[in-house]
Amino acid sequence: MNTPARTPPTHAPQTQFAVQGGELLVGGQPLSRLAARIGQTPFYAHDRALLARRVAELRAALPAEVELHYAMKANPMPALVGHMARLVDGIDVASAGELQVALDAGADPRKVSFAGPGKRDAELRQAVAAGILVNVESAREIAPLAAASTVLGVPARVALRVNPDFELKSSGMKMGGGPKQFGVDAEQAPAVLAEIGRAGLAFEGFHLFAGSQNLKAEAIVEAQRKSFALALHLAAHAPAPVRTLNLGGGFGIPYFPGEQALDLAPIGAALADIVAEAGERLPHARIVLELGRYLVGEAGIYVCRVTDIKVSRGHTFLVADGGLHHHLAASGNFGQVLRKNYPVVIGNRMDAPAGEPVSVVGPLCTPLDIIAERMALPAAQVGDFVVVFQSGAYGASASPQGFLGHPRVVEALV
Repeated sequence: MNTPARTPPTHAPQTQFAVQGGELLVGGQPLSRLAARIGQTPFYAHDRALLARRVAELRAALPAEVELHYAMKANPMPALVGHMARLVDGIDVASAGELQVALDAGADPRKVSFAGPGKRDAELRQAVAAGILVNVESAREIAPLAAASTVLGVPARVALRVNPDFELKSSGMKMGGGPKQFGVDAEQAPAVLAEIGRAGLAFEGFHLFAGSQNLKAEAIVEAQRKSFALALHLAAHAPAPVRTLNLGGGFGIPYFPGEQALDLAPIGAALADIVAEAGERLPHARIVLELGRYLVGEAGIYVCRVTDIKVSRGHTFLVADGGLHHHLAASGNFGQVLRKNYPVVIGNRMDAPAGEPVSVVGPLCTPLDIIAERMALPAAQVGDFVVVFQSGAYGASASPQGFLGHPRVVEALV
């Protein structure tokens, strides 16, 4: 008996950008016009309206008491950070350089927090001087924070980042549970909290981030509940009442074939229970979600242009003027174990049927420079636009733009 061939999984529909006359619209503009306005390819384009829509969708799905913070490591483009600072309740930074961008963008220092291992003493002084909240990741950070507080005459605002004793299941990138460079192990937290109290730091709360890029609502709900329970336990050891509880993020977006968008409804319902219990047991605490990729990832595209079409032993290669030096993640070299294609289209042939599988490669002298591998795309011509969706996060700033001396990419907010 013949077994019917299974239909291979496809990418989740990319319907966030409209199409007109067979051409993708970005920020309401046809792609070719936008490229002419920017003046070159390759480029990244981020849609303001889509960023605002994503924040609005989250606020509608989550309890009103939950604050949304933008983790700007996902995309530190200054214009985008400035736009996000007006949409969300706070900004989370991962370096003094990001802190400067956030402050220049108009972020309220009282709603800025700083996380990351290995903070330099100079960075800690900058953070204290700015009046932001520092997520303490090691007992070593306490002494320089106390010294900066004394010298500057400004209280060092701190929260304790806790490495929980559990992981975010089904997470694309685990940042908590087991041995980790992030935060203080939960079992060591009481001793570090006591040291924070002895040092006279202005303790405000906890930061728990179990993992990221998760598309399973039930796993996120479980991690949030466990994080909240751990915070309740540690609050008994805290030197002051908990005023902020950052439950991290972990919300994922669908990149690869077979993946589906995250269902927010069960997350919102579970957070409503946490908010209600926190009102009784942590009455002074604000509940914070720290999201990066989920806020900006789907609002951005990467665009490059076909410069050559080559056929090698029966397989067609579209050679483009952009590649892994601009978009390391789409090339498969940013943490993928097995390379999978991001959703890719020919942005000026959106109404054309797919043809035989082709590969889209960049201009770099390395076989790793792949944008799309054996992907069914419309028949393309030199000069056409290759568009990589889901490119608003971990794009330009997460890529080796100096590699092999090619021009840097341009970014635009439209």
